[in-house]
Amino acid sequence: MPSRSASHAASGASAASGAGAHPPQARLRLQGPLHWQAVLQALFEDQWIDEPTLRRALERCSHGSSRLHALQRVAAVSLARKSDGKLLDIEALTAWLAERCGLPLLRIDPLKIDIGRVGELLSRNYAERHRILPVSADAEGATIATSEPFDLGWVPELERMLRRPIRLAVASPVDIARYTAEFFALARSVREAQRQGTQLPAGANQFEQLVELGRSGRAIDANDAGIVQVVDWLWQYAFEQRASDIHVEPRRELGVIRFRIDGMLHVVYQVPPAVLGAMTSRIKLLGRMDVVERRRPQDGRIKTRRPDGEEVELRLSTLPTAFGEKLVMRIFDRDVVLREFAALGFPAAEASRWEELTSHPHGIVLVTGPTGSGKTTTLYSTLKRLASDEVNVCTVEDPIEMVEPAFNQMQVQSAIDLGFAEGLRALMRQDPDIIMVGEIRDRETADMAVQAALTGHLVLSTLHTNDAAGAVTRLLELGVAPYLLGATLLGVLAQRLVRTLCPHCRQPDPAFDQRSFDAAVAPWKPSSQVRPSRAVGCLECRNTGYLGRVGLYELLSVTAAQRELIGGGANLDALRAQAVRDGMRPLRLAGALKVAEGVTTLEEVLRATPAPQG
Repeated sequence: MPSRSASHAASGASAASGAGAHPPQARLRLQGPLHWQAVLQALFEDQWIDEPTLRRALERCSHGSSRLHALQRVAAVSLARKSDGKLLDIEALTAWLAERCGLPLLRIDPLKIDIGRVGELLSRNYAERHRILPVSADAEGATIATSEPFDLGWVPELERMLRRPIRLAVASPVDIARYTAEFFALARSVREAQRQGTQLPAGANQFEQLVELGRSGRAIDANDAGIVQVVDWLWQYAFEQRASDIHVEPRRELGVIRFRIDGMLHVVYQVPPAVLGAMTSRIKLLGRMDVVERRRPQDGRIKTRRPDGEEVELRLSTLPTAFGEKLVMRIFDRDVVLREFAALGFPAAEASRWEELTSHPHGIVLVTGPTGSGKTTTLYSTLKRLASDEVNVCTVEDPIEMVEPAFNQMQVQSAIDLGFAEGLRALMRQDPDIIMVGEIRDRETADMAVQAALTGHLVLSTLHTNDAAGAVTRLLELGVAPYLLGATLLGVLAQRLVRTLCPHCRQPDPAFDQRSFDAAVAPWKPSSQVRPSRAVGCLECRNTGYLGRVGLYELLSVTAAQRELIGGGANLDALRAQAVRDGMRPLRLAGALKVAEGVTTLEEVLRATPAPQG
């Protein structure tokens, strides 16, 4: 007899045939393997599409490939949901199917699936024939993902074979087809290694075998087929999860792999030290780094591609730690780094003022904020807009974040005494129009930047300060003469990144504390109506409630009043007060407006922005 969960799935095909949510004829159509006509009819009866859309879809789907799964065939015609106009892509259709049959929806995560059990439970031919994929197994049962929840004739047979109950979940047919091929391909490569003489522990398979090998203390080669496959999975999964950084961290017992997503680190897998070391060696090999050297930090680069063919560059950095070599991979996506100002979160007024500042033929423009606040993205997007055939754009960076053909980029080389100041001095003899200095760290670099601005160049650079006014005092503290700074500084942009609410699960916030909100934004209370939302959490956002990030900006334009204060060596509070009088919107207020618009939460703004002062 099938297990209760499997029986529930089977009865899901007929449970609504009485007074349920779906008409009897719809349930009869969704028996056995899904057919695209039955799917369209069921979507219509569930009021996901209207009758004209149904007629058009029936005509268009009739020309689709018969090899595609029914959901893929329907998704290919790009239907819009009747209620809200959202596209019915494969993910939306899979969610609809899971809801209709009463089964949980599963997003397949290859790094969290017990891949070692996949080959043990059933064969690849059996999995492909029934469009199923085992995702976990224990003494209480086996969880099987399926894209055919109304075709369950195999359940009793598999339960007899495995001698354990089956738990069912619905997954995308695209994911099932992809991971079935990849999981069983890895199994085949490991078996081939075993035939060639590699002794592997009995009862283990695929990635689990690599884990067992690591526990046994045996050496694993960086070119092992399993290691090659797992590293590729790691990258592809990071791309899918929108990770900005991948951390491969050795620990005493188990190594940890973490992704930074929307500014927060998430643990995605734990592996034995030997496996982690082999993965690190594989990545260093691809990055043309010294694989043997583990005592000193190294840097490298790798170019790879997303599943859709788009090129992605990874910047590698290793660091010797107490338990081994730690590796961090920063992911650079050109579509993310080079973006329009509106996409970065610039309000229209700030975007217009920023473009005006950076269009000056000479002077200094600074971007300030902590590490990871988006300064590089802002600078690259700005330089991309300024670069043309008539303009010579030169940069000196440490390191070069992304190679851009429109710029002349130079890498700082501390080993040969080529720092920012030396690089800037060399660039001055290259007939530049616009110069970008990665960071002003010392007096020599600051003085060179001022001299470049005085001799007719536009200089863009970064500083690490809490707010825009703090950049002015930092340069004065470095030793820049007040009268020179007042004559050359055009403006300072301070910025932060805050996570945005997930559009799939966000909800109005009934517990919104208006008093806390007023206190957080005082004395700059926004005049717009507050429409606060709260973070909930769903599969789309990894149950965090947030999906993506947006910038908060504080733009200080140096006015005549500001120049007078700078020339007189005014203190920080006076500079802030004058900037507000001149129209600067502080970071906390910029965040409050995003809260009022329902873009983010008050907790995010308070976490990311400094408290108002002065």
